[in-house]
Amino acid sequence: MVVPVVETYAELGRRVLAGPARLGRTRLVAVDGPSGAGKSVFAARLADALAALPGGGRPPVVHTDDLLDGWDDQLTFWPRLESRVLAPLRAGRPGGYQRYSWVRRSFLPREVPVPPAPVVLVEGVSSARAVVRPELTLAVLVAAPAERRLTRAVARDGPGILPELRRWHAGERAHFAADATADAVDLVVDGDPAVPHDPDREYVRLRV
Repeated sequence: MVVPVVETYAELGRRVLAGPARLGRTRLVAVDGPSGAGKSVFAARLADALAALPGGGRPPVVHTDDLLDGWDDQLTFWPRLESRVLAPLRAGRPGGYQRYSWVRRSFLPREVPVPPAPVVLVEGVSSARAVVRPELTLAVLVAAPAERRLTRAVARDGPGILPELRRWHAGERAHFAADATADAVDLVVDGDPAVPHDPDREYVRLRV
């Protein structure tokens, strides 16, 4: 039986800061889950909560969608993240990457810096994949019903993306099944909760 539990982002932020740094001196947090589940919102609110904590500071948030070389790079972008962001942070050096423009269909020339901060968040599909788990301080999976996720994506990007989106969803399902992500993460969050809570300060954890 799944029991929803309301928890605060501040409490989670304190948990992250108290956890061990496993990527060099950086506490790496992965916010994973299928498209439209609410990963970006969760990551932003956790970053805000960390910024409000003593000694926290607002952590950099890396969105893996910014590293994809188009729709066909759904899962194969990882070497780009590893070489440009994770490897430098592991060595205590600043990282940086070029953001992909989905309008121009190419990477923009300006580099997005990723400093070796005490905490860095990586948000996106497959961000908590097995290869990086030993270096994660916290792995989060944000979940929501498929119908709700599809509605959100179409409202955000328009119905023209439906053919690519359905193919994308199939790729997600295959990845999460093979990776056993839901069984490996530290926290599963309800991305479409019906439980009363303050969404700016609180999230709903799905406790099994």
